[in-house]
Amino acid sequence: TIEFRGALHATVVKQVHLKNPSIKTLVYNATLVGRDADDFSLPKGNTVIIDPKGQTSINVEFSSRFLRPAEAVLLLISKTVGGIGGATMTFSLKSEIKHIEPADILKCKSPCYEL
Repeated sequence: TIEFRGALHATVVKQVHLKNPSIKTLVYNATLVGRDADDFSLPKGNTVIIDPKGQTSINVEFSSRFLRPAEAVLLLISKTVGGIGGATMTFSLKSEIKHIEPADILKCKSPCYEL
């Protein structure tokens, strides 16, 4: 589970680190699915390439719109390259709103009670 904690209407970025222990290049197609998948994004695109014996990172962004927790799933589905395919990976994405910052403050003066 990857947790995104931040303020309401803020954008939180998390990284998923992937390693390739094989001697072949691995290519994955990243997809976001679930109830709140529209609140999450992959700014660097949906294709992930991991060089042989290498590693890479995927940035996942979350932009909060509501107070309720958002949930989605990041699916990494391997594309077969030269007969080699990696395992399908899934990551649960969850959000938590830690605080709310006011958009603006208005000061008013008014009598509390009138006859």
